[in-house]
Amino acid sequence: MAFKFEKLNVWHKAVVLSEKVHQITSHFPHDELYVLTTQIKRAADSVSLNIAEGSIGQTNPEFIRSLGIAVRSAIEVVGCLFLAKRRRIISDTDFNTVYNMCEEIVVMINALRNTLQQKHQH
Repeated sequence: MAFKFEKLNVWHKAVVLSEKVHQITSHFPHDELYVLTTQIKRAADSVSLNIAEGSIGQTNPEFIRSLGIAVRSAIEVVGCLFLAKRRRIISDTDFNTVYNMCEEIVVMINALRNTLQQKHQH
């Protein structure tokens, strides 16, 4: 593994999240293609991409900032899930699966942020 982010369990989980969202959205109605489908896929991809990008920054504050963006992207995925559920285009099972994945990832990112902040303060 050549890059620091490849060693992060949270990055691997974020990649799986992205794959799951891609799989689920392939069944979304065509009229959602440029609306909810694109939005949730971009948000899901953004989680892993921001973890990766931030991990190669020169300083912990840069990484912490990128992790904050990753958290916001995960929360955006959750927001999209609720819209998809209200529009009756996602099953309860898929909703719960992706929701739980996001919840776990957010907890992991926040733990990593806290660790980096503690290292930065010392």
